[in-house]
Amino acid sequence: MTTDLISRARAGDADAFRALTEPHRSELQVHCYRMLGSLQDAEDALQDTLLGAWQGLPGFEERASMRTWLYRIATNRCLNALRTAKRRPALEWNVPGVEPPEPTQLGEVAWLEPYPDEMLDAAITVPVGPEARYEQAQSISLAFVAALQVLPPRQLAVLILRDVLGFRANEVAVMLESTVESANSALKRARAGLQRRWAPDAHRREPAVDVSRAEAAIVAKFADAYGAGDLDALVALLTDDVFMSMPPMPLEYRGREIVARFFLLIFRANRRFALVHTRANGQPAFGAYLRTPTGPFPGVGFVVLTLEGDRISAMSRFDSSVLPWFGLPMSLCVDPAGNRC
Repeated sequence: MTTDLISRARAGDADAFRALTEPHRSELQVHCYRMLGSLQDAEDALQDTLLGAWQGLPGFEERASMRTWLYRIATNRCLNALRTAKRRPALEWNVPGVEPPEPTQLGEVAWLEPYPDEMLDAAITVPVGPEARYEQAQSISLAFVAALQVLPPRQLAVLILRDVLGFRANEVAVMLESTVESANSALKRARAGLQRRWAPDAHRREPAVDVSRAEAAIVAKFADAYGAGDLDALVALLTDDVFMSMPPMPLEYRGREIVARFFLLIFRANRRFALVHTRANGQPAFGAYLRTPTGPFPGVGFVVLTLEGDRISAMSRFDSSVLPWFGLPMSLCVDPAGNRC
């Protein structure tokens, strides 16, 4: 069947080409997202990959599977994007009437973006190769993807192909037009670099489809506290070493005391919010809307939580521009009683 589709696609049959590539589309997009840290950039790389596959199909010798061949194209398209991308400047703090506390540190990865869980389902259930070291759901967490972005491009590619997807060393060497020895050397350095920035046990989570009652309870408490501006209730939910970031602003805060001070300033400015629950990167998330006396509530951000037991160990706040990716409106229509229209 596959051989027949390849023959028809080589002859210019677009439907045959779609039949060959569509089963791999979701996992290829997630692969590009892991490499680039951006949903928009991942979609661009995916389209470039499919175009390259269409144009390169006459040269496909079928020595490897169609899936492996597509991963080879996608990986190299992402490497080209990483090498040629102009560094986008981080954004400055832009909340009126609030001067944030001095950050604990400035983030190395300013342009990380969240990934909708609805787009993950078809990708993280795909069986991985025998040499994978990470669960698919674990390897899409924000902390993991952020840690990947600091690695040099070639090390990044090798680590994802070997430890996340489970391709064998000789397969990766072919994909990158390298030697097995070179690929193994890059993998060793990548693992060391990742270990310095990411602790697997601290970020291990159940798949997004298995949302526990404990998670539901802490998510509800967070929504109530954050929405009402209840600082004491919010701080009680945080771990001692809670970490907060806010891409594309580089400000980062670590520790319950400094994070509490940050929210104290937000709430003192009389900013109150309506939160709409969703999920991103296998983690609970919310669209945040600023409550106003009249009219729709404008979207002002998107918050992703990382949970550790019955506490919140990390919060990532993103710009409101990501709201439509999650099927959320840019402004929230509410009736006089405060209910969504």
